[in-house]
Amino acid sequence: MHGMTIDHKYGIPTVSLHTKPFQHVVRSVARVSGMPAARYAFVPQPVMGKTPRELRAYVEGNDPVTGRPVMQEVIDGLTRPFDVEELKNASFERSTPRLVEPDTAENLERLFLENNWTDKLPIVLPTEERVAEMLKHTSHGPDEVVGHMRPTAFREYWEYTVEKVAVNAVMAGARPEYFPVILALAATGASARGSTTSSAAAMAVVNGPIRHELGMNWEIGAMGPYNHANATIGRAYGLLSQNLQGGSVPGLTYMGSQGNNYAYNSITFAENEERSPWVPFHVQHGFKPTDSAVSTFGGCRCTAFTLGLREQHWREHVRNMLRGLDPHCPPTFVLDPITARQFIDRGGFDTKEKLIEWIYENARMPAGEYWDYQLIQNYIYPRATYGEEPWASLLKAAPDELIPMFRPEDIHVVVVGGETNGYWRIIGCTYSKTVSVDDWR
Repeated sequence: MHGMTIDHKYGIPTVSLHTKPFQHVVRSVARVSGMPAARYAFVPQPVMGKTPRELRAYVEGNDPVTGRPVMQEVIDGLTRPFDVEELKNASFERSTPRLVEPDTAENLERLFLENNWTDKLPIVLPTEERVAEMLKHTSHGPDEVVGHMRPTAFREYWEYTVEKVAVNAVMAGARPEYFPVILALAATGASARGSTTSSAAAMAVVNGPIRHELGMNWEIGAMGPYNHANATIGRAYGLLSQNLQGGSVPGLTYMGSQGNNYAYNSITFAENEERSPWVPFHVQHGFKPTDSAVSTFGGCRCTAFTLGLREQHWREHVRNMLRGLDPHCPPTFVLDPITARQFIDRGGFDTKEKLIEWIYENARMPAGEYWDYQLIQNYIYPRATYGEEPWASLLKAAPDELIPMFRPEDIHVVVVGGETNGYWRIIGCTYSKTVSVDDWR
């Protein structure tokens, strides 16, 4: 993408270098970005952990995709004129049929599977009658645009309507009364099928009266496969993300190296407002307690867990859990109500804000270690060198000086669980936004 920007915006001929596993996605991104003739070359994977000598051998060797010398590919890319074939097919076909041809249920299910319109599990076929029933549960018209979504910042946004969201809600097995929550998730524009090599998933937290109306679960088993609303709303979020952003196909529009099992229902649950000692999550973000809302989080990759808070060493235990996270993945504390009250009893944190401030002050590591993390080098170090705070100041710290791992605004607390025990977890993820459900009724 950077190569295309330099070429297109600044008029400087550019050949971008990529590793072999990205050959399909590079061509796809170039095509959807309107530059199908962009020039690029490939080297072997991996580059991580290789010595300068080994990396030089990559460049001095052959392109593993074309078999030609890498440097010859670079020279040709910078000097060879475009031919007619390279300039063809500059447009990207992004439409899908509103209807498919009638067939047996078995054949239609196979068609959806083979076209990558499913999450590879059985679906409910989205007949016109089923979609129409879903549409009855919103005041918004079927052709109204709900939002725009894309799998990465390097791709075009795709636009989608209420009807398209309804199709995916039906496929997920959601009941029509769940539709306003699913529309609100679609309106966030935050993809549950983001394409990152780190294999991230999403999380969705529902607040307000809608939890009761839909019979959602915020108690025993809330984050597991035990509630129809939780399960199908989360599944619909994933399906609409992959189908309405232009796909989620491994090696083409999805590059998560390992994949992520959380993606099946995007860790979707309701907050236990009744047993929480603090204000609900949506109230922290500007909503009234009587409002219904859904909040999305992205980048869910890692989880640390433990049981309760010990009287003597709970501070050390929590610090150890925080140190186990990559500092590029800020923590969301997902607490059973038992543990939430323990944080008040042990630490005096009678508000979420006080707990968040304590986390910020205690999640620290030596500056030398912090700046040595690969993701920090990739994403935070450049921002620090450009003078962006607080990282610019942290970059000046001595290697052994303890510096904060996370910004306070990136730390969050959610309460969920049925109090069978005080187990709790920290999920490394990034808060996206909170959207009204009521607006989509």
